[in-house]
Amino acid sequence: MIPFNRPHLTGSELTYIQQAADAGQLAGSGRFTQLCQHWLEREVGCAQALLTHSCTGALEMAALLLDLQPGDEVIMPSFTFVSTANAFVLRGARPVFVDIRPDTLNIDETLIESAITDRTRAIVPVHYAGVACEMDAIMNIAGQHDLMVVEDAAQALRSRYHDRPLGSIAHLAAISFHETKNVIAGEGGALLINDDRFRARADIIWQKGTDRAEFTRGTRSRYTWVDVGSSFLPGELTAAFLWAQLESAASLTEQRLAIWNQYHAACEPLVTVGLRTPVIPDHATHNAHLFYVLLPRGVSRDEVLADLHRRGVGAVFHYVPLHDSTAGRRYGRVASPMDVTEDCSSRLIRLPLWLGLSPQQVAFVMTQVTQSVLQYA
Repeated sequence: MIPFNRPHLTGSELTYIQQAADAGQLAGSGRFTQLCQHWLEREVGCAQALLTHSCTGALEMAALLLDLQPGDEVIMPSFTFVSTANAFVLRGARPVFVDIRPDTLNIDETLIESAITDRTRAIVPVHYAGVACEMDAIMNIAGQHDLMVVEDAAQALRSRYHDRPLGSIAHLAAISFHETKNVIAGEGGALLINDDRFRARADIIWQKGTDRAEFTRGTRSRYTWVDVGSSFLPGELTAAFLWAQLESAASLTEQRLAIWNQYHAACEPLVTVGLRTPVIPDHATHNAHLFYVLLPRGVSRDEVLADLHRRGVGAVFHYVPLHDSTAGRRYGRVASPMDVTEDCSSRLIRLPLWLGLSPQQVAFVMTQVTQSVLQYA
């Protein structure tokens, strides 16, 4: 079986973990945490980066910074991971789901304005598969209606919108370093802050609601509880592992792109039977986070997945639309027909993509995909 994912190590992870242990600080906000945060600030171009224990944690910090109140509304796609909605539901806010574009599977920016009410406080675009949403249009809508924007850039490290790194455009952004992402820490994430109004309070929320950051900088003789917050920091061992990955981020992306391009070229003959591959618009430079196909209409995804597993290919589906989930119906509302979301989510299959996957293995996967699709088409 060729697995869907296999975590990749650069070779320096254990060395840096040992250095962190030898330094005698295993809790967060040590040397490796600082190295990772400075790298993100430099490479992404955000004003401030704070490492978190997960991307979920980063989104939860964003919800706290927005000071959401029960009954407030946050517009987002339904085709996303549950954390995109959960972070705001925890503050009492209501997710408002709109449909996605049929090309990129990102939020359909033309549907956002009609979803806005007097309770709307924020828009959360999700850069699916590391491909940029239409951020100019989204930021313009937000500006016209005095709304905040939080980029869910979980999959988008080293992707760009025109010449701007994803995560640097909205007021706030969240990155993931989960083991299925391009750059990994096992579990981990980061909150990226692009609006200076949030910087001081973000430090406090990140430090469990205390002014410890000022104490660390020597501007206070002691620190105390001053606001809401929680334990969002990752441990220093996690940060040490992540630093080894970030050092090699450019190379890791190049290697993934080579695999992605091989998949894309091999899929071309299947277009004639109705198979569809990812669409990369002119404004986007993507990071090869994942490679998916949309099966021809009328083909059973469950049958194809079962057949691929029998053939030794660990292909998987992706999101169950949030608007159609038990919690989504309870906590959210739907602001537009969900035709594209429901159609694409029912036909989408993700293929194995991880560093170390050989050209021969990619060719094997595509042979099996071709035979399976033709069998059921």
